[in-house]
Amino acid sequence: MIKEQLTKKIDDRTIKVGVVGLGYVGLPLAVEKAKAGFETIGFDVQPAKVDMVNAGHNYIGDVVDEDLKKLVEEGMLKATTDFSFVKDVDFIAICVPTPLDEHQQPDISYVKNSTIEISKYMTKGTMVVLESTTYPGTTEELIKPILEEGSGLKCGEDFYLGFSPERVDPGNKQFKTKNTPKVVGAIGKDATEVIAAMYRAVLEGDVYEVSSPAVAEMEKILENTYRNINIGLVNELAILCDKMNISLWEVVDAASTKPYGFQPFYPGPGLGGHCIPLDPYYLSWKAREFGFHTSMIEASMMINDKMPEYCVERASKVLNRNKKALNGSKVLVLGVAYKQDIDDYRESPAIDVINVLKENGADVDFYDPFIPEYKDNGEIFKGIEKIDENIIVSYDLIMITASHSVLDYDMIQKNAKAIFDTKNAMKNVENRENIEVL
Repeated sequence: MIKEQLTKKIDDRTIKVGVVGLGYVGLPLAVEKAKAGFETIGFDVQPAKVDMVNAGHNYIGDVVDEDLKKLVEEGMLKATTDFSFVKDVDFIAICVPTPLDEHQQPDISYVKNSTIEISKYMTKGTMVVLESTTYPGTTEELIKPILEEGSGLKCGEDFYLGFSPERVDPGNKQFKTKNTPKVVGAIGKDATEVIAAMYRAVLEGDVYEVSSPAVAEMEKILENTYRNINIGLVNELAILCDKMNISLWEVVDAASTKPYGFQPFYPGPGLGGHCIPLDPYYLSWKAREFGFHTSMIEASMMINDKMPEYCVERASKVLNRNKKALNGSKVLVLGVAYKQDIDDYRESPAIDVINVLKENGADVDFYDPFIPEYKDNGEIFKGIEKIDENIIVSYDLIMITASHSVLDYDMIQKNAKAIFDTKNAMKNVENRENIEVL
């Protein structure tokens, strides 16, 4: 029986692990597998990433540099672009991107292409787990047929297939891959138990088993749609509170004193990151297959999507009060990361803010201590190298779009002509005569 064989190999630490996709999800997972005593191979189509891993050079914030270097030197972790090595592994985690296309529809080409490559070399007795966030049904409707057809093996008898959603929060100092609870749903009870056992052998967090991959896929969508809707709520209230001359930030702080029934969410220039801005689109797209419209979700998406333009409108009003037009004004955007104190700008609303500012004729620069440059639509944009008193005073408006804690906000306030703070990053600055908050 494949179950007994795999269980024994997990206990003996003789399982060989493969991780497809060495990005923010895949590389930390590969490192944890190797640290737990499982020989691990990372697969990626980008030779640059493969070369960096094999040289022991880390490029992901949630990975400890010394851990990666040590594992590579000990031969516990290596990377390759050659998918033929799939034949040597017993457990494969697919951790590739699942973005949206230009029509805001799910782009599952990375998942599909990776699965096709795996199917060519997969052998009997293999566990395959999709970790990439996707719409409910992907594992059973897309992955399973490809693997069966490409390998000639039968799911449930010759190999196990499941879904275990990634839970990665870049910059979170408390929860990393190692100690974050995991959800596992697989095709068949035996597959669920063995795949869960594999994760338990590696991670410190709890592993929660559900009845099917679809439940696990929907669970992940729920996590991020929950945040999307609540952020949409506070963003809409921020627009209303501005009209009513009420500080929503103070309102949220006051509501947070309630010890039950309330969780604080805060407004901002939009949504960023690898999940929250994308997942609701996956669900609403899939829902249309059933003739169902996710009206509440779609409403929150509309609110969040318009926040960059709204923030530019507010910035224009700040300039107007100083007898300045947005067209021709010098604007410095502080922070292009999608959240504070990280170097990740995936889906960052700050980039949308910059683009809207430019479309309205503003002369825009940016500074981010974690991100010296970013790529947008195939073009590289470089930030200014530093900020000081002379630089700050040379701009008509300072616009804060990421609340990096390393910035000297007192210095910025003292030297800025005008500030529009979309993240309430300057909440502890006492002199507020030149500060407007979203």
